[in-house]
Amino acid sequence: MAKTILAIDIGSTKVSAVIAEINEQGVISITGHGFAKSMGVKKGIITNIELASKCVKKALSDARRIAGNNISVATVSISNAYAKNVNSTGIVNIPNKDISIREIKRVMETALYNANISSDDEVIHVLPYNFRVDDQDFIEDPYGMNASRMEVDVNIITVQKSSLSNLKKAIRSAGLDIEAIVLNSYASAIATMGEDEKELGVAVIDMGGQTSNLVIHIGNSVRFNDYLGVGSNHITNDLSMALHTPLQVAEQVKIQYGSLTEFSNETIELPVIGDHDNKNEISLEIVHRVILARVEEALMLLSKSLDRSGLRDQIGAGIILTGGMTKLEGMRELAQDIFHGMPVRIAKPWKIGGLFKNLDDPVYSTIIGLLFYQAGGHTQYEINNSNNMLHHKDDALENTLSDIALNSSDSDTKDNPYSTESGIYPPQTVQDNKDNKSTKSGVSNNSDFNFMDLPNPTEEKSGVVSKFINWARQLF
Repeated sequence: MAKTILAIDIGSTKVSAVIAEINEQGVISITGHGFAKSMGVKKGIITNIELASKCVKKALSDARRIAGNNISVATVSISNAYAKNVNSTGIVNIPNKDISIREIKRVMETALYNANISSDDEVIHVLPYNFRVDDQDFIEDPYGMNASRMEVDVNIITVQKSSLSNLKKAIRSAGLDIEAIVLNSYASAIATMGEDEKELGVAVIDMGGQTSNLVIHIGNSVRFNDYLGVGSNHITNDLSMALHTPLQVAEQVKIQYGSLTEFSNETIELPVIGDHDNKNEISLEIVHRVILARVEEALMLLSKSLDRSGLRDQIGAGIILTGGMTKLEGMRELAQDIFHGMPVRIAKPWKIGGLFKNLDDPVYSTIIGLLFYQAGGHTQYEINNSNNMLHHKDDALENTLSDIALNSSDSDTKDNPYSTESGIYPPQTVQDNKDNKSTKSGVSNNSDFNFMDLPNPTEEKSGVVSKFINWARQLF
């Protein structure tokens, strides 16, 4: 059955709402979208809850009208302006020797418990980036392994409680419930990274209207995030002051003549602030120099942030630039110079189905990333802001594996089809985002059950149960 999802991105210059459907294969199709000029938000921070809520209502109303759906539960982005990084480590023993989702969640919760988190902050993501199993380091995925001890290093992303509360109030005032809250730069990274880039290590920089956000993704997880209160609107402000022309005119000049590579001595006539009768003759060289100075400053500050992370040497795939500011001509070449020759590419969000055409732009990387997040594009293991364990394993098979391990002694391991020694595990399917506590397969959890006694799948409801039974029959 298809699932309907809603994503809300409250940015400094615009508020976006997108409704989509995810089918049983995890394919996303956009059914509706709406946008509103952002009010009550400055540099990613909500300054007026009522105004911000009105913008959300406007964007949401348009999206609902197009989609023909009154969905009222949303996944919402939160600005990097609120966010901090905390690293921590957790260690647990594995009493039953087999590592299941329960053990992975337990070790991540231990790391969270050990973390030094301020009482003024609230956790929104717990992201593991290194597992150790019985002194074996850099384990990519500990699931299903046989071990007596497991350790994990995690990156915990926190936000100010007061700021998070203001965001929730703005969303709920618009008549919405919140399903999940996602760091906006994390969402942008999900929407633009390729698998090779994740593996090799990559820095994703989203350069928006009033902010520029940086995340570093290495291996399995986000390792670092940072925020810079500079965006494309600052270029507009600089041009307005330097050319003594209204902001609307300065924005048009930026769009039409904004270039970081081509310099011209041509002149243009622009209206003067407060004087509708006269115009100034302005050289395009001044326009180019003003734009170049602001962009250079922003990129140099982001380069210094990259150095502070201590992870520059681990970024093998280079830099991904996204966001509206990256559409300036020559941005890629300038960034390569400032980031000391690291490879740089300008990225749009990955294409999806439905009404994607209007969103096929670097400006919409965050909102598309929220859709991918809801469809399972998060890291392979994560504890979210609701303390739910997100993963890519199938719950019914996972719980069957765990219960069999609990009811089987070490002496009958050789007869256990899921034992580590046999090397056989259930097939992995599309993720289910909650770590359920009950076995859904309906199979008796006795160590001596017979797979041939399982009911005929044609007599049962379709879904995970029948897939599991078919697999078991083929195996035995």
